[in-house]
Amino acid sequence: MKSKFFKNIAFTAIALTVAFSSISIANVAEAASKLSGKIVINGSSALLPLTLQAANEFKKLNPKVKISASAAGSVTGPQAVRKGIADIGACDWDASLDVPGFKKFEGQVANKVAVIPFAAVTNSNVKVANLSTKQLQDIFSGKVKNWKEVGGSDAEIVVVNRAFGSGTRVNFQMKALDGADFMTKGDNYKEVKSSGDMKTAIETTPNAIGYMDLVYVTSKMTALKINDVAPTEANVINGKYKVWSYGYYMTKGQPTGATKAFIEYVQSKAFQNGSLKKLKFIPISAMK
Repeated sequence: MKSKFFKNIAFTAIALTVAFSSISIANVAEAASKLSGKIVINGSSALLPLTLQAANEFKKLNPKVKISASAAGSVTGPQAVRKGIADIGACDWDASLDVPGFKKFEGQVANKVAVIPFAAVTNSNVKVANLSTKQLQDIFSGKVKNWKEVGGSDAEIVVVNRAFGSGTRVNFQMKALDGADFMTKGDNYKEVKSSGDMKTAIETTPNAIGYMDLVYVTSKMTALKINDVAPTEANVINGKYKVWSYGYYMTKGQPTGATKAFIEYVQSKAFQNGSLKKLKFIPISAMK
């Protein structure tokens, strides 16, 4: 009799647990489906592949939220937030602080979302695999003009640079060139506006050299070693490769509503260790 009584209690407890679990799951789903609003994101083209992927996933979970994303260079992100025409400014540096060439954006909060490895890249016809900091400085300043001067073939170097305002440019100049100046004109000098434009220029221009984040690197180009260190996730994490930065979503004050939920989704363990890693970014938790 006692055995039957305790069995009935156990079955009742299990049923209640299942019922409350079902209610909890239903409540979470209902809360997600009730989230609504519009999120406008401007800024970094380096972060654009990540932003678009996250937006697609987030909208599937929250169909009442509309997200639009565009990229015209990092500085345009916090500028758009300041003007009130964007909710999120994607930027390859913490725009709440001064950096060389740019004053801080007062009142903005830097929400860290990714680690971005950058690489010096060449067209696939270039037979150079490694350059020192000094060689990079000499090439991008225009002092060295021929690949044979750095161990390559006898061919004029075509330098492809990002336009002023690019976060990729800011980071490459500070970390790969150790702050040295870029050349700004010349017969074999090109300037492009976005990471996508840089990708196209490097792929289609023989003897070209430029720089970009790893997500844009293809089989039609070579990502160079710098000082004999390859631009890999492992080398960024272990501290051997220095040309990287955090990627930020800048907001006017602390984010709220759908904007807050979207940023938290990008920062979530599931996205960081899933889609973000597949796109060749590095989870922010990987850095000590």
